[in-house]
This record gives sequence, structure tokens and C-alpha cells, in this order.
Amino acid sequence: MAALLQTLFTFDFYKRTQGKLVRQVTFASLAIIVVLGCWALKQSLIEEERALQFGLPLALLAAGIWASFRIVHFPPFSDFLISVEAEMNKVSWPRRGELYRASIVVMLVIFLMAGLLFGYDLLLKYIASLWVTLGEFIAEWTS
Repeated sequence: MAALLQTLFTFDFYKRTQGKLVRQVTFASLAIIVVLGCWALKQSLIEEERALQFGLPLALLAAGIWASFRIVHFPPFSDFLISVEAEMNKVSWPRRGELYRASIVVMLVIFLMAGLLFGYDLLLKYIASLWVTLGEFIAEWTS
């Protein structure tokens, strides 16, 4: 915890040239979360005075953006992001045609499974209605 707090209050960059893309995407994702949280806070303070309604979310926005920026330079997390980018560079990505074919197969399987589940649902509903009808018949016959 002390190392994280120390990282939050420094101005240096950890391994500046490694894992740039993954760090930028991670920072952008964290920043979007902070912005949405501050916007929601501003909306919930709509009936408060203007200084509180705008001041608190802006202060938290600035602190959150700074913390997001510093977290991606925290050495253990930064090393993880660097290794993630290294592994992503090893992935063999499919070509466009292969991607289209695989996507079509996935969509067809999803629709077929949905149809199959719909059929099972209809069959079970029919069996349940027969069971209820049989129960009513037996109850009427025995009384």
C-alpha cells in the first residue's frame, strides 16, 4: 500500500517506452469510469448549491484522472500491462474473410440453439398442460 501511495505522488514514468498501447487504453478506460462517476455525482447533487454541485465533482475528476494516470505507472501493474501487450503481439489474428466466416458460423449456431431451446420450451409446455389436464381428469373421476 505504501508503494502505491508513493507512486501516486511521484512524477516519473516507469518503463516509458514499453507497453504504451495497453497503458494508454487502460488509462482511457479508467478515465472514462472516473468521468462517468463524477457526472453521476453531479446529477445527484442537482439540488445542492452550485459550488458543491460543480466543485466536488470537478475536484474528484481531477484527482481521479491523476490517480488513473499514476496507476498505469505503478511498477507491478505496469509490468503486468507490458506483459499483456507482449502476449497480444504473439497472437495470430484471423484475416478478414476468416473472421467473417467464423462470425457467420457463431451467429448461425446461436440462432439454432435459440430455436432448439424454443422447441424444448414448447414441448415442455405441452407436456405440462397434458399433466394438468390429466390431473383434472383424475380429480373429476375420483370425486
